[in-house]
Amino acid sequence: MCEFDTSGISGLLQTPEYTRTLVRASRPRVDPEEVERRVNLRQERAHALLKDPADPDLWFILHEAALHMEAPGGNQMMREQLEHIAEVARSDQAVIQVMPFSAGLSPLLYGTTTLMTFVDEPPVMYTESAYSGQLTEDPALVASCTKSYDLARAAALSPEASLAFVEGLLAKDYSL
Repeated sequence: MCEFDTSGISGLLQTPEYTRTLVRASRPRVDPEEVERRVNLRQERAHALLKDPADPDLWFILHEAALHMEAPGGNQMMREQLEHIAEVARSDQAVIQVMPFSAGLSPLLYGTTTLMTFVDEPPVMYTESAYSGQLTEDPALVASCTKSYDLARAAALSPEASLAFVEGLLAKDYSL
């Protein structure tokens, strides 16, 4: 599973408070019970996919903009989120890369893109915007998006440099 997100932190990498803040910001009139339901579902999904580093293979490219986003949850919420990203990056749970502003434009900058490959099924692509998502099975479109993802992966910081980048943000911008 490979994911590129331009404006937020991947749901699989979100802390509960980040998810809660995001849901409230995007849907301010949602009932508090629905907010908590969404938080719990996202955390369960993340736990299920991140608990076993061998299956599935997870690769995330996070745009630098998402790491600088000011949120209603404030510095403490963002600090905890960045600490969680660094923790996952240090583990064998996933590969995390940061797409720096200096990388310029990318063909994937239109929203969240997730590529999924399977042992016994053809690959698929899932694209998402604020209020909708679309699963694409068309082999030509999936292949084209895979090439775009590969270009983004090449333009992003290495996993080691990405971890150093996140740790640098923690030391500079979110020191207590």
